[in-house]
Parts: sequence; structure tokens; C-alpha cells
Amino acid sequence: MLRFILRRIGYAALVLFGVTTLVFILIHVSGDPLAGLVPPGSSPEQLAQLRVAYGLDRPLPAQYVTFLGRAVRGDFGESWRQGRPALTVVLERLPATLALAGAATALASIVGIGLGIAAGWRSSGAVDLAARLVALAGQAIPGFWLGTILIAYFAARLHWLPSSGLEGPASLVLPAVTLAALPAAALTRLVRAGLRETRRADWLRTARAKGLPEDTVLRRHALRNALLPALAFVGVQAGFLLGGAVVVESVFAYPGIGLLALNAVADRDLPIIEAFVALVAVTIVIVEIGVEVAARLLDPRLRMEAGVAAAGAV
Repeated sequence: MLRFILRRIGYAALVLFGVTTLVFILIHVSGDPLAGLVPPGSSPEQLAQLRVAYGLDRPLPAQYVTFLGRAVRGDFGESWRQGRPALTVVLERLPATLALAGAATALASIVGIGLGIAAGWRSSGAVDLAARLVALAGQAIPGFWLGTILIAYFAARLHWLPSSGLEGPASLVLPAVTLAALPAAALTRLVRAGLRETRRADWLRTARAKGLPEDTVLRRHALRNALLPALAFVGVQAGFLLGGAVVVESVFAYPGIGLLALNAVADRDLPIIEAFVALVAVTIVIVEIGVEVAARLLDPRLRMEAGVAAAGAV
């Protein structure tokens, strides 16, 4: 297990290097970094002073080497708009986004796994039809449209929940529902398909032949195998939830890193953009490693494969 974790950490370092390099290149090939920073009609002298102040007067390879050396230490420079360290600005907004992503993950897991179990274990009837309709709707409705409808009904019409901002737990409800809709739908379909396939397995019929109750067969045997793909899917969704939070936070004016990144793109605040992308990449990598470790702890076949591979390497 230790060797596996160390190998994954090495892969993670390569991924982070590639991500930071890619974002640096895309930022500089998308146009003049100062285009959204300087006011219209600025003189060439003012532009030249700003380029020197932000280090944009040097050749691009020299800028990249400096950027990479700072990024390794967690230093992305100061925000061009706020005049504070960019990473500090992003970290201040991170708890709000983590709260939103955590609430959305919990909601998606409860709804998706619950509907998937209900539809997969009894693969006919009204429950299965309702679960499939919910999954189809969750994957078909765009997040920005769903968020707008929720605001119009629950906030503007019924006045049950806040429409924007972060003023307490109630402010999380509508953004979390909007963000959880798509992963909940995908989880429903994934768990349902896994249980439908597992129900036909020989070893499950053997468990029933031994006289085990149906709920025991479901909990101890069927679910343990059917939920492994769902566990991997939840890990993948960490990136979707943090990335999708950009759209959801803009709809609800939610003060997280997504809204901060969106404003930074509009303002061309490059240090904030770079710090945001690096932080999201690190978070995704950590979650992925945690999910893979959990999968090996739950599935002995993965541990056996890892042991055989290690023995072969020796």
C-alpha cells in the first residue's frame, strides 16, 4: 500500500506540473495580459511601466521559469486587483466552496445511491420508472437553468430560502441542490446498472441458496460490489463539483472560489487564475488518491493485483 501511495504521489506531481504549465501557456496565448487591467486610452509609457512592474517585459521562457519556481513554493504573486498574495485570496474563499461541494456530494450520494438501490434491486414497477425519470431529468437540465428556476420559485415566490450570498446554512440549500443534480442522476444510473448486473451473478444465487435473508444478501454481498464503481465516480466528481461551482456560484452570487475565478477572468487577474487552477488541481489529486486507497481497502482483488504486480517487479 505504501508503494502504491508513493507511486500515486509521483504521478500527482507530474499532473500538477502539466496543469500549471498548461494554464500558464493558455493565459499568455489568449491575448495581452494587461488588456483587462489598464483603462482605455492609457499611454504607452503607462503600459510599459506596468509590464515592468508585473514582470511581463521579459521573454516568455524567463517568465515561465520564474512562475514555476514560485508555484513550487505556493507563491503565485500578488493579485493585480487586490494587491494581496493571490493564494491567500483564494484560500479565504475556499471554505465556502468546500462547504458547497461537500453538501452537494452528500446530497448526490444519498439521492443517487438510494434511488439506484431502489431501482436496481427491484428492476420493474413504479420505483424503477421514477428513478429513471429523475436520472434523465438530472442529466438533461442545465445547471444555470435549474438554479434560475429554483431562485424564481423558492426564493422570489415562496420566500423560503435566500436567493444569493452566504448568510447561514439556508444559503447552501439551493446552490447544493443545483450542483448535486447531475452527479445524483449519474450515480442513480450507475448503481442501478451495477445492481442489475450483480443480481444475475452465480455467487449471489449461492448466497440465497444458503438461506441468507434478502436484506443480508443486499447489504453484505451485492452492494459491496455494486458500489465500487460508484465510489470511483464520486472521486471523479470532485473535479466536476469544484469546476461546476463556477457556474453555480455565479448564478447564486455565492462567495466561493468559483465566483472569484470568474471575476478574475473578467478582470484578467492572472495570479488569481493561476492560484485557483493550482488549488483545484491539488484538491482533485488528493481526493483521487484517497478514493483509490479506499477502493483497495474495500476490494481484496485490488490488493491481490497490487501484490502480484509488486512481486513481479521484484
